[in-house]
Amino acid sequence: MTSIDLLPARQTISDAFPGFAVSVLVAATAQFLSEHYGAPAMLLALLLGLALNFLAEDGTRTAPGVALTARTVLRLGVALLGARISVDMLAGLGGPAIALVVAGVVLTILFGLVAARFVNRDWRFALLTGGSVAICGASAAMAIAAVLPRHERSERDLAFTVLSVTVLSTVAMVLYPMLSGLFGFTPRDSGVFLGGTIHDVAQVVGAGFSIGPETGETATLVKLIRVSMLAPVVLCFSLVIRARGLADQEGGKRPPLLPGFVLGFLVLAALNSVGVIPAVLADWAGVLSRWALLIAIAAVGIKTSLKRMLDVGGVAIGLIVAETIFLGVFVVAGLHFLS
Repeated sequence: MTSIDLLPARQTISDAFPGFAVSVLVAATAQFLSEHYGAPAMLLALLLGLALNFLAEDGTRTAPGVALTARTVLRLGVALLGARISVDMLAGLGGPAIALVVAGVVLTILFGLVAARFVNRDWRFALLTGGSVAICGASAAMAIAAVLPRHERSERDLAFTVLSVTVLSTVAMVLYPMLSGLFGFTPRDSGVFLGGTIHDVAQVVGAGFSIGPETGETATLVKLIRVSMLAPVVLCFSLVIRARGLADQEGGKRPPLLPGFVLGFLVLAALNSVGVIPAVLADWAGVLSRWALLIAIAAVGIKTSLKRMLDVGGVAIGLIVAETIFLGVFVVAGLHFLS
């Protein structure tokens, strides 16, 4: 069985449907509220889900479907992100800017690993928070969580990370355009700064186009380059975890070397690069990916106890804020060096 199989062998559609339907309803409600009140849909889906945690308790009809949705629909959403990536897109920004973005991703993850040791957080939490800050916020958090060895705090840590990066992205969407003006960046450099530092795609678009069209287009392009790092980073994590013998066992067997959803991401990116995927189809894949991730994060919220999530403590909040500041300082320093 691959990691993108739609149903585990012991689950039927009738078992999974109630929980899946509840997750879809929560996601649709979050999207409605987001469109009418301006709050991030991911944040709303998570908060609404947390309020419905009783639906994931053992013995409820919705529990199996919620668990399935949090796992399988998530992987589908991550795989579909690949349809937005192409080689031409990467080449359009130029070598130095791409090198700056890639270095920012790698160094932020390494910074998270080092910083976590000083605050007594384990390597799983460091990779989860560092990767989500470095790459693409909530989407990266969910993709990375799918390959990390599971433990009793896995759902709590994921929910905390999604909540934190979404809130920080919203704050950055307001604050970073003002910092861009303060630093005296050109429209293009402003786009690199915003796209290279803000966590979630929607907030990058909002911040970039609040300055101007050139900044908005550059910020979106830079952000998608960070998104393209998702598959290589998740693959590297998977390889290291596997090599150290820390991977979860599936039916007594080691998991596949390349997770199915990462393979799907890479295949779609390759097809888009050679022009096989029409632009309209790539756009639809992007929409479907966004809905899949929204439904999945609603399910993650339902599975997570708010009381347990609050137990994560102020140290964890400090760690993810420190990772965000590190990435911002690195990109600003890199832009000044390149100019």
